[in-house]
Amino acid sequence: MTTDLPTAAGRGTVRRLAGALHRRPRLRLALLLTAPLLWLAVLYLGSLAVLFVSAFWTTDSFTSQVVKVWSTDNFHALFTTPVFRQVVLRSVGVALAVTALCAVIAFPVAFYTARVARPKWRPLLVVAILTPLWASYLVKVYAWRLILSEGGLADWMLAPFGLSGPGYGLPATVLTLTYLWLPYMILPIHTALEQLPASLLDASADLGARPGRTFRSVVLPMVLPSVAAGSVFTFSLSLGDYITVQIVGGKTQLIGNLVYSNIELNLPMAAALGTVPVVVIVLYLLAIRRTGALNSL
Repeated sequence: MTTDLPTAAGRGTVRRLAGALHRRPRLRLALLLTAPLLWLAVLYLGSLAVLFVSAFWTTDSFTSQVVKVWSTDNFHALFTTPVFRQVVLRSVGVALAVTALCAVIAFPVAFYTARVARPKWRPLLVVAILTPLWASYLVKVYAWRLILSEGGLADWMLAPFGLSGPGYGLPATVLTLTYLWLPYMILPIHTALEQLPASLLDASADLGARPGRTFRSVVLPMVLPSVAAGSVFTFSLSLGDYITVQIVGGKTQLIGNLVYSNIELNLPMAAALGTVPVVVIVLYLLAIRRTGALNSL
């Protein structure tokens, strides 16, 4: 009899607690969000805060030890050193080029998978688009290194036309990053085109609009938020990448390479360089916020 009392009391406590949570939906929601919000605040935002603070520290030139003295020398060097400015501009340019190429390539692919292909084939086509994401990142990059190498597949395919492959360098980096992040652009455009009412296209044709006018006036305005949503992934992933350029970029350097090379020698300078992609991506998100892209994520 005594062994059943704690069990009955425990069940009663659980019932009272469940009843209290049922009557207070805001409290229930707050308890559910506590763990992820703590993770976001402590691990993610906290690490960004530490990164930003350490960017104001300095390094002893003799021992290479971090000196926790407040200084803006790192940011001054970041804005006044020509090499740093060139690398930052090159990195942003590569991210924009990859995003533009992904949008140009993804739209016809998504239009075919969403509007032209037979309905029974569409799920298989989507799986085929997702298949490259299942392969290892390094395997795909090294595969492109072999394709772009001297005497590789690119040279072999272009030889009949009297041309040669781009080799290793900035074009190879843009091409490889475009391949890596293309699915992230195709999928949101595919979803938007799949949800596009066919009646709008029929109405545009009935009113005498040509395909080009229908694309500009009907399709593009409705798909543009999804293009912007996909660009969030392609832009941010390209801006922060540093492995691809090491493998196929030749002597090209992006901002990720500078961060990686300064971690051992000058940690505060690496932190200052690391704040640049964060600021650029925040500005990019604010710029595309007006398109409604953030609602499409």
